[in-house]
Amino acid sequence: MSLREDGELLRDDLVRLRRELHQEPEIGLHLPATQARVLEALDGLPLEVRTGEALSSVTAVLRGDRPGPVVLLRGDMDALPVTELTGLPYASRVDGVMHACGHDLHTAGLVGAARLLAARRGELAGDVVFMFQPGEEGYDGAGLMLREGVLDAAGRPVEAAYGLHVLATDFPRGVFACRPGPLMSASAGLFVKVVGAGGHGSAPHDARDPIPAACEMVTALHAMVGRHISPFEPVVLTVGAFHAGTRRTIIPDEAVFEATVRTFSAAAARTMARETVRLCEGIAAAHGLRAEVRFEEEYPVTVNHDAGYDLVASTAADVFGADRFQRMAHPDPGSEDFSRVLARVPGAYLFLGAAVADDHVGLPNNHAPRAMFDDGVLVDGAVMLAELALRHGAAA
Repeated sequence: MSLREDGELLRDDLVRLRRELHQEPEIGLHLPATQARVLEALDGLPLEVRTGEALSSVTAVLRGDRPGPVVLLRGDMDALPVTELTGLPYASRVDGVMHACGHDLHTAGLVGAARLLAARRGELAGDVVFMFQPGEEGYDGAGLMLREGVLDAAGRPVEAAYGLHVLATDFPRGVFACRPGPLMSASAGLFVKVVGAGGHGSAPHDARDPIPAACEMVTALHAMVGRHISPFEPVVLTVGAFHAGTRRTIIPDEAVFEATVRTFSAAAARTMARETVRLCEGIAAAHGLRAEVRFEEEYPVTVNHDAGYDLVASTAADVFGADRFQRMAHPDPGSEDFSRVLARVPGAYLFLGAAVADDHVGLPNNHAPRAMFDDGVLVDGAVMLAELALRHGAAA
């Protein structure tokens, strides 16, 4: 039987696992219920399993019967602080928490890959490390797992790494998408507090109003991108939070806002770090105010290695057909902490369309309260990860 045929035998179990995880989502680095469910799903497989110390991760090692490299496969497990509005029969039972990014599919899919590969140890060249990771959504769980030694879990260094992310829109259902080089942006946070002196709204000349200065900064920040960055270098800056004042008749002491900054090169990131701070401090000074500005780097650019991309593209075409693979023309402005893994070892990250309708355009996207994912793609994701491990080992 082919790996796809083996995968079909797991379909019901994987869908059941995914829906159980969807009903009990957890946020952040500590996912005790999710961890317990993963350990239960892996029980009985010939794996060397350990759990994390600083986070509720699960790392499992499968030893192949033939000599070869160590390959890492990753699935993230955490949910988001989103109130689910899908109306699904297996919707979240936890108020204000939802698997709105599809990590429940990632977790179930990685369990499927572990089961498929465990059944084929005889043809597996090398070892496989299964990285079940909490805290992808802003908690840098990948960084913590790296510090706890996930790349050395097999007793020798990981030589290649692969991960997969489902998308509720963007690509047709069942289509794999990837590109060589930069795949996803680096992310950073810009945090600004404009400090003035409060007063009565009827007498702004007797106060130092921080609100006009902060508003000027917001507009100037968006304009500055095109004045300091080449038009051929994509940069995204979005102010997502702005807070000031309590009543219309009161001038507040301070105004604060926060922005996300997405870049695709180290040079652009350095320019944005320097110029955003300089601009905000300069505008504050022009108003006779003071600005406290922090530019905090978060995740680096997710960069696919050429050989990793080539393996993804050829595997997708061989196993699923050429019509099931799409080379992306442009990177995605989202960010990923799997970028930290790919900065240490070669490999690739790829997307899988999981739209619930044939016409995927305009559907609620990842992170939306009405985001839905077709768990019919679970087997394809599991098979793809397993095939990448098998083929990488065989080619080494």
